[in-house]
Amino acid sequence: MLIYGPLPVVLFLPQISHRPKKIFMSLPPKLSRSSCNFVQKPNLFSHPKSTGEQRKTEQTLRNNHNNKTKKKEKENQRTNMREEEKGEECYNQAITKRYKRSSESENEMQVCVENEDMEMEIEEGNEEEEEEEEEEEEEDEMGLGLFHFPTRPSSFVVTDALEPDFPIIYVNSVFESATGYRADEVLGRNCRLLQFRDPRARRRHPLVDPTAVSEIRRCLETGTEFQGDVLNFGKDGTPLLNNLRIIPIRDGPCVTHFIGIQVFSDANLDLSSLSYPVFKKENPDLSPSRMGIAIPSKNYENKSIMERTQEFCEILQLSDEVLAHNVLSRLTPRDVASIGSVCRRMHQITKNEQLRKVVCQNAWGREMTVKLELSTRRLGWGRLARELTTLEAATWHKFTVGGRVEPSRCNFSACAVGNRLVLFGGEGVDMQPMDDTFVLNLDSTSPEWTRVMVTSSPPGRWGHTLSSLNGSWLVVFGGCGRNGPLNDAFVLDLDAKQPAWQELATTSEVGTGGRPLPRSWHSSCTVDNGSKLVVSGGCTDTGALLNDTFLLDLTKDRPTWREIAGSWGPPSRLGHTLSVYDNNKIMMFGGLAKSGSLRLRSCDAYTIDLDEKDPKWRQLGFNVFEGAGPPPRLDHVAVSLPCGRIIIFGGSIAGLHSPSQLFLLDPSEEKPTWRVLNVPGQPPKFAWGHSTCVVGGTRVLVLGGHTGEEWILNELHELCLASRPDEDAGVCFEGF
Repeated sequence: MLIYGPLPVVLFLPQISHRPKKIFMSLPPKLSRSSCNFVQKPNLFSHPKSTGEQRKTEQTLRNNHNNKTKKKEKENQRTNMREEEKGEECYNQAITKRYKRSSESENEMQVCVENEDMEMEIEEGNEEEEEEEEEEEEEDEMGLGLFHFPTRPSSFVVTDALEPDFPIIYVNSVFESATGYRADEVLGRNCRLLQFRDPRARRRHPLVDPTAVSEIRRCLETGTEFQGDVLNFGKDGTPLLNNLRIIPIRDGPCVTHFIGIQVFSDANLDLSSLSYPVFKKENPDLSPSRMGIAIPSKNYENKSIMERTQEFCEILQLSDEVLAHNVLSRLTPRDVASIGSVCRRMHQITKNEQLRKVVCQNAWGREMTVKLELSTRRLGWGRLARELTTLEAATWHKFTVGGRVEPSRCNFSACAVGNRLVLFGGEGVDMQPMDDTFVLNLDSTSPEWTRVMVTSSPPGRWGHTLSSLNGSWLVVFGGCGRNGPLNDAFVLDLDAKQPAWQELATTSEVGTGGRPLPRSWHSSCTVDNGSKLVVSGGCTDTGALLNDTFLLDLTKDRPTWREIAGSWGPPSRLGHTLSVYDNNKIMMFGGLAKSGSLRLRSCDAYTIDLDEKDPKWRQLGFNVFEGAGPPPRLDHVAVSLPCGRIIIFGGSIAGLHSPSQLFLLDPSEEKPTWRVLNVPGQPPKFAWGHSTCVVGGTRVLVLGGHTGEEWILNELHELCLASRPDEDAGVCFEGF
């Protein structure tokens, strides 16, 4: 006997693109055939003798049922198509507005409706649906969907990938407010400027993770995306943690631009104590070894010597003595400071004061190191090197000294001998040349000008040069006397019991042009630790400008002049400066130079290396994109710093430019760049025709200055390059 019971119902849902959900259809426990459009089949066993008419009726019912079923299926198909189109439209709208995660849906879902298990399945489906909705809400709250929306405003930077060094071509206002840089200050530059704590720095800060920097460089070279954290610094030096994402923009196969999306947050770092990478947490499983390096103890003990060497840098296997004397002592102070931030062991080694002194001596020379000994007694070599490198402590001071330089004069020359200022000659009333010598001892509690009683003196002169030689010796050359320009040279031992000026009986090398012509308003300097005098330029008695260069060797029994001749030299000029750097290299700057038939103020710079076999003058090319240079000038001063940089100050300047503005240049750079040095304090107001002396390597003293009526010598202005003992008493710094 056949029994017709409730049949399973299969629903074919339209294919949709959003997240699939289990759908259950609820039917009554006792399913009626009429509600499900089922046709009651005849009981053949109860009608054994069926007639043809009954069979025909049954066939008609079957045909009607089949037609209705086909019609119902067509209607279902059309409904499914409409629902599918509506589902796709809803999906597109949803992905545009809320960016929800998408996933593939099942093409068909089969729902079995069974009387016994239906209620249980409905309850389970409702619970799973609620759990999925809660997970979606948590993902939206946590930002774990397809897109992440940061709570902080994002900075956008666009760089040109077709230009060298990927220059910035656009930044938004969020970038300006977060970093402190204006758009005009960063356009055309590389984004690595944010890795420098000081805008004038030439290297990235040692706390910046080099691994992240290398990965960024690799992504830029390969045109791939980058995402990670990088330590940056604002314009004011504030440390910022940059959550950076770099996206390449392509035009076909070529990358044309890079878009940087930056989310800045405060790094909250103590820059004086941490080492990079600053944004990574220390592993508590690491234990310090006897060398002060964090080494995993559980793995290191079981490894062979070869495995240890491969895992750790070989330089760390050297002893402290070898590292200090054979490696670190050969580096510059800046490099030693960077290495001291690597690990605790390197920090302890670089804290050694003797090592710091050796590093400074190798970088600045023995003579300069001796001059700086007094300053290091209160600061230490580490802090002194930092302050002279960054000029962070530079400031102007004004003070008054006693005594008088009588009679009043101008166009004198001065230099420093130890902590004493020496002044010689000058132009008195009615253009009278002066021949007296004055000394100002800065070691005294109340410095005052005193006249040096010499047994003999050179002829009076003005427009000459006075230079310091070894120890307490001075040399004066040239100038304009009673009968016109001079070309004689006199020396003075300031520490002699009876000081006396002595004229040098000079000679000249054969075939080198003989002795220099008589001249005034020239420039001179000493090289090779004060054993040689270099003279350049000036003007003759006829007013003609000169462009020759002579060297006087004072180490010989009879000092000898030698002309430094070359196929090319700077244009003729007067009122320029010669500055020494790297012991035997000279830089010439400014002056009143000859340009055709005209004489114009100049702002050109030229260098020469006297260690070369055939020294030649070369014009110095500047990086015009990074900074504006000083305006043309003459009768200015140039100050050579211990670290090889040169400061240009004052002079006769055309136009409305400030004569008290300081300009800084490092001529040893591959592309030297002028930088404006903003120094607090009270600079000299009248800085024309003045004289400048460097005392102790850290004090720049400005003498004189034209007020329009007279020259003041009792009011001195001092540019302090290092901290003063009365300003930071009791303050201790680590230095490097």
